[in-house]
Amino acid sequence: MKKLTAVLLLSAGALLAACGKQEAATPAAAPAAVAMTKIVVGLDDNFPPMGFRDEKNELVGFDIDMAREAAKRMAVEVEFKPIDWSAKEAELSGKRVDALWNGLTITEERKKNIDFTAPYMENHQIVVVAANSPIKTKADMAGKVVGAQEGSSAVDAVKKDEAVFASFKELKTFGDNVTALMDLATGRLEAVVVDEVVGRYYVAKKPTEYAVIDEHFGTEDYGVGVRKGDTELHEKLNKALADMKTDGAAAAIATQWFGKNIIK
Repeated sequence: MKKLTAVLLLSAGALLAACGKQEAATPAAAPAAVAMTKIVVGLDDNFPPMGFRDEKNELVGFDIDMAREAAKRMAVEVEFKPIDWSAKEAELSGKRVDALWNGLTITEERKKNIDFTAPYMENHQIVVVAANSPIKTKADMAGKVVGAQEGSSAVDAVKKDEAVFASFKELKTFGDNVTALMDLATGRLEAVVVDEVVGRYYVAKKPTEYAVIDEHFGTEDYGVGVRKGDTELHEKLNKALADMKTDGAAAAIATQWFGKNIIK
């Protein structure tokens, strides 16, 4: 009887062991990847001609058209979400937006928190003054009240030119460039440092009010910013932009907005 019991116990143990090995050899299936169907683009909706509202309150602009064309090629829906531009990195890391596409300058500081696509456009930080201003050079800005958009690369570019920055009476920052330019027109500012595409857009609209001096605060590149680690979106955007440059779609959009191809 003891021998029979021992045999039965050994058999049961072997059966359990076999079952255990079989279960261990079958790993749980990985969850299926969720296909990308939509991207949310964060932007400053008062940044013409890159992104702004027209007379019908609809979002239009160069970067709006570029993003729509890229989304079409990626076979995804695109939603544009106006954000506080000074909090753009928090909006991106907090997953309230998937990309920043609105004349976003690529800087070493921003690269710490943002992954950028390849550059698609070159830009300068120019100085806009009143049409009758005595300011002709950066040296003439000494003792003057100068404006720039808060959280913009204009502020970084000005501060990088330490001698010129130290000579200002004050550097005032604004929520958007439009407000800064309005203060320039009314005499509350004596100069505004602004992205060239924006500054020249306004100067062209009001040539009797504004002028651009010859000197600027450096050359920059624009890129699309995505969340750190979002390799899928980063790769798809890079491919879409590269294809748009190759087949002329990007050039056509640039010509529509600027009268010439300024794509890098």
